[in-house]
Amino acid sequence: MKIGYARVSKGEQSPDLQTDALTSAGCERIFQDTETGAREDRPGLIEALDFLRPGDALVVWKLDRLARSLRQLIELMNQLNGRGVGLQSLTENVDTTTPSGKLIFHVFGALAEFERDLIRERTRAGLEAARARGRRGGHPRVEALNSPKKLAIAQSLYADKSNSIEDICQALGVSRSTLYRYLNSHQSAAEAAAT
Repeated sequence: MKIGYARVSKGEQSPDLQTDALTSAGCERIFQDTETGAREDRPGLIEALDFLRPGDALVVWKLDRLARSLRQLIELMNQLNGRGVGLQSLTENVDTTTPSGKLIFHVFGALAEFERDLIRERTRAGLEAARARGRRGGHPRVEALNSPKKLAIAQSLYADKSNSIEDICQALGVSRSTLYRYLNSHQSAAEAAAT
């Protein structure tokens, strides 16, 4: 059984072109959405996927009506393939119920995996180049209380219980976690020196 799926992005657009093409292709039932393709929780698509049975084919006018990214399309195609459901695109002449359509599906999968590998390789090369120049990744840490004088001011402000933590942090220009980190590290160092 052929099940159609049509999607338009805006409410003022009409799905008539798609539904007419799907009806002409022999779809016995057509599900529709009026939502962006980036959303994965489209009610019409969810309903169509629930309706499909092994041996059925999900038919779309164009692949971009089904998914907005290659990753999203490959995931959906894998899901359909695992359930024994074919996918047909009328405009791109893709039909995974045929041997040549299965080949195209595998080429899509290989291209998506190749793209992921390239991104991973470029990221790794960029990080290695940055490390070679002495740069480290992550958020740069501001050393606001790195001098003994600043640390002594922080300790005296903290020791005076009339000062709130918010006031101390604002006066020193540090966050609460930075203040506690420096106070705790200095206290631990003082305790270690005393023993």
